[in-house]
Amino acid sequence: MKRVRYWSVKNARWLRLIYQGLENCLVALHPIFIRLGYSRLDRVFAAVEKLFKGFLFDSKSCGQCTLSETGMACPMNCPKSLRNGPCGGVRANGNCEVEPNMVCVWVTSWQGHQRIGNPVASIQVIQAPVDLRLKGSSAWLRAVRKRIGASDA
Repeated sequence: MKRVRYWSVKNARWLRLIYQGLENCLVALHPIFIRLGYSRLDRVFAAVEKLFKGFLFDSKSCGQCTLSETGMACPMNCPKSLRNGPCGGVRANGNCEVEPNMVCVWVTSWQGHQRIGNPVASIQVIQAPVDLRLKGSSAWLRAVRKRIGASDA
């Protein structure tokens, strides 16, 4: 799984474009989603997300995806679940202090971020702590509601 995760970071630029295109399509479908009911759709979307994002990004399905902000690297792969940068225990070779044969998630995040061409400020945005109540829910549907300004985002 790590190989695919690293491949995704190496290809972060076009994967982010696809991700943004998908989000735009989902936003366009918002009126239909309202009629069907977001709560009804959540389980289906969460299952699809788990399949695709799990394979490509080794996503942990936290329900609060930050892939676009973190260079298409899922910060939840950090053994310490740090969402706002490395812990300070990154080894000189860039590997994790907890799992020495794994490259630090934040090292790969920075690499992906540079490939995307984002301004440095976007990776420096402080992410909210993980809300464990959202684990297993659809981050895509939450992003749509947030983007259109719905109160239940």
